[in-house]
Amino acid sequence: MQMPSPDASILANKAAIVARLQQVLPLDAVITDPIEARVYECDALSAYACTPLAVVLPASTAQVAAVLAACHEMGVPVVPRGAGTSLAGGALPTADSVVLGVARLNAVLETDYDNRFIRVQSGRTNLSVTGAVESNGFFYAPDPSSQLACAIAGNIAMNSGGAHCLKYGVTTNNLLGVTLVTMAGEVVEIGGAHLDAGGYDLLGLVCGSEGQLGVVTEATLRILAKPEGARPVLIGYDSNAVAGACVADIIKAGILPVAIEFMDRPVIRAAENFTHAGYPDVEALLIIEVEGSDAEIDEQLATIKAIARRHNPVELRESGSAAEAANIWKGRKAAFGAMGQINDYMCLDGTIPVSRLPETLHRITEISAEFGLDVGNVFHAGDGNMHPLILYDANKPGDLARCEAMGAEILKLCVEVGGCLTGEHGVGVEKRELMVTQFTPDDLEIQLQIKDVFDPGWLLNPAKVFPLHATKGRRA
Repeated sequence: MQMPSPDASILANKAAIVARLQQVLPLDAVITDPIEARVYECDALSAYACTPLAVVLPASTAQVAAVLAACHEMGVPVVPRGAGTSLAGGALPTADSVVLGVARLNAVLETDYDNRFIRVQSGRTNLSVTGAVESNGFFYAPDPSSQLACAIAGNIAMNSGGAHCLKYGVTTNNLLGVTLVTMAGEVVEIGGAHLDAGGYDLLGLVCGSEGQLGVVTEATLRILAKPEGARPVLIGYDSNAVAGACVADIIKAGILPVAIEFMDRPVIRAAENFTHAGYPDVEALLIIEVEGSDAEIDEQLATIKAIARRHNPVELRESGSAAEAANIWKGRKAAFGAMGQINDYMCLDGTIPVSRLPETLHRITEISAEFGLDVGNVFHAGDGNMHPLILYDANKPGDLARCEAMGAEILKLCVEVGGCLTGEHGVGVEKRELMVTQFTPDDLEIQLQIKDVFDPGWLLNPAKVFPLHATKGRRA
């Protein structure tokens, strides 16, 4: 993975740049010491790191606007950063960039239960949005695995989903409006506290744009009334392909569970050893949850269990209490951390048609054998959002390069079967050079022209998303 060489003139002008930043922010909001700045040298794609020129931590939209206007005037690249949980290198800095972190933008600004929305600053964590409204019987639906730590800003940048996105959708389906600051320091209001704004769908353009178009400082989010009840069922199979076929049959039957999650044996064992959730030692595990009244839940689960039994499950377990339901979910929620205890890994994020799950899982097994690296699968099976975890040794020369090559083949496979390169982690630097696999040169040019409109100087997150060869002239 390559990054552009830093601009020597910017590095040489560091003192003046820092002085200007200190003019528009409190002194404690500007980090310039290289040792302190190392905290921001990477995100959750920790295989790559670079200490930035400086880090700024504004606490208001006005401060964000002042920082961006100053950097725009001085021609300094800015890398927006939420909580640093990106798995695609979306917040990876360059040595000549200023990292703009939104951690201090964490307030709840407005809550309206009658109209079912909440307005928050974008540094607020995902889970704390639900925490702000759950005592009144509401919740915020998107629930990425990192929801305890990840920020709403990053959720919007990557269009994050989560286990329950099958029924409730991803961030774009739950986002009503944003306050966006452009690279020139202009504050723009897009959307609002209503279901559909008039004119162009600029909100849809911003959501998933990975910090390329502006910095989101505030977000108006849809909140929903808590369901009457919910109940998961755990189903174990002795074959990944059979589990995939079961998922496809459930979707074909017209049932819409809240979630359908998939884990294979390496992930099951790691999660069980870590959480002691009581998982069976099987080749593949499905966690399927439905919600509604007791009668609705019983009817939906009866159909799901009937479909599951046609595929001869090794184990089929329906939760009988809140404690059992929590146990079923405990291992899945902890799966990524559990795998990190046993091995270095790279977590991919490709999306495929649900009907192609069985053959895709089989092909991933073949690719794993070809490259000689093990892979664990854990993903949102209901909408085909796959998260293969490629296990490698970061201390072994050549292993990271082999891991990257294997990941590229898996992502190309996702596109080949009719899917796409990312479902919720974003492109960042991880999939940047693979964009040509999914998009034609004309497709990419249209996207680049949109970037030109919002950020003509190409100063916002400039080395991300698009292949470097396609952006070289613009970045120069």
